[in-house]
Amino acid sequence: MTRPTLTQATGPAHSRILGLGGVRGERTVPNDELVGPIDSSDEWIRQRTGIITRRRAEPGTDVLDLAEAAALQAIANAGLTGADIDVVILSTVTYFHQTPAGAAIIADRIGATPAAAFDISAACAGYCYGIGQADALVRAGSARHVLVIGAEKMSEFVDPTDRSISFLLGDGAGAVVIGPSDTPGIGPTIWGSDGSQAQAIRQTHSWLATRDEGAGWPTLRQEGPSVYKWAVWQMAPVAQKAMDAAGVTVDEIDAFIPHQANMRIIDQMIKTLKLPDTVVVGRDIADTGNTSAASIPLATERLLREGQVSSGALALQIGFGAGLVYAAQVVVLP
Repeated sequence: MTRPTLTQATGPAHSRILGLGGVRGERTVPNDELVGPIDSSDEWIRQRTGIITRRRAEPGTDVLDLAEAAALQAIANAGLTGADIDVVILSTVTYFHQTPAGAAIIADRIGATPAAAFDISAACAGYCYGIGQADALVRAGSARHVLVIGAEKMSEFVDPTDRSISFLLGDGAGAVVIGPSDTPGIGPTIWGSDGSQAQAIRQTHSWLATRDEGAGWPTLRQEGPSVYKWAVWQMAPVAQKAMDAAGVTVDEIDAFIPHQANMRIIDQMIKTLKLPDTVVVGRDIADTGNTSAASIPLATERLLREGQVSSGALALQIGFGAGLVYAAQVVVLP
């Protein structure tokens, strides 16, 4: 018996970002509001991280509210409606439900049903992971328009007395719509992980310990010096590989938009990559804080809104964090 030959989906040769949206927590939280429990000062936080304020959401705002608001902005800016979205990808580590996926709820809220929907747990690299998957889905013909959201309410995942990370974190969401393009708009994704360093950024204990041992609400913790060394010395080569894969040089990049982890990390990566002064650098961390999966789209949103870069600019973006995981690509800004 002759087996039939399967028909495979085929799609456009290229994809690009069609629209972007971003929202930040409603409250502006200055350093002075956080220094007491960690026995620190505004000056200490500024020198170590570059953070002046961070944005945090009100208690009645949850991570899906942030995600929905950013998604609706991105869809509108792409000139589309929710019904045009074929896939919803939500990257977050602060949606505290194992199931159902937050992406399915967002799809319903924005009128995208019956779009495929799933969540990504890749921490601060999650947005770039989502971009890589959306690019592949569009070019494979599995979807025409993919909504990628990075959303976090990190303020619900902190111990105010923890000097390692609590003062870094903020709340917000960023989203983009990826769709077909006549020309290349998203370069190859360079990504990976190193689980041997899983303890460098971690949840303090499991939810089972919370239930069975009365361990209390788990929070986030990091080994600061280890994370700094890893990010500074191992992520710059990943960013360089992303440029090489996209066929561009540092002199052709208009913007560098790294994960907003720490201003010192950003500055050192600039030096290691030898980026020229003409490259605009995302520094949203100074006012928004570290928003994990939301940080890159929020930094992008600020650059575009403030006119520091324009539509069509070439941006190198890289996310890195808990896992340890990382992902980078060069994109054309919407």
